[in-house]
Amino acid sequence: MPPKAKTKIVKDVTQLVLGRRTRMCNFLEYKDTKVVYRRYASLFFVCGIGSADNELVTLEIVHRYVEVLDRYFGNVCELDLIFNFQKAYAILDELIIAGELQESSKKSVLRVVAQSDSIEEAENSEDTLARLGSRSG
Repeated sequence: MPPKAKTKIVKDVTQLVLGRRTRMCNFLEYKDTKVVYRRYASLFFVCGIGSADNELVTLEIVHRYVEVLDRYFGNVCELDLIFNFQKAYAILDELIIAGELQESSKKSVLRVVAQSDSIEEAENSEDTLARLGSRSG
């Protein structure tokens, strides 16, 4: 899909979602796609799903994702997602694979993410030690 078409879709869906009142249904139609969204404080989570997909299951997956983000970041906010978008995507990848819920356990997802963090920290420490060692030699 060309970038211009993607930009138009994002703009159109954003306007549709932001224009809705808080008490309105969290589902809407956009062309041949169902749009499911959920607002948490100032964060909006928006998903496009097929006509045969279940909206309530999608809302539950979004809720599960936000719960995991809350546990990981401690009351997730926009800045957490802006400055740690790689981590937000990694958490999403642990929950969903190929559009299907892969792991429903928040503890399992957080355990895998914590393991990934510790491996990343160990690699960063090794890199730092290697750089310090090459400077002194």
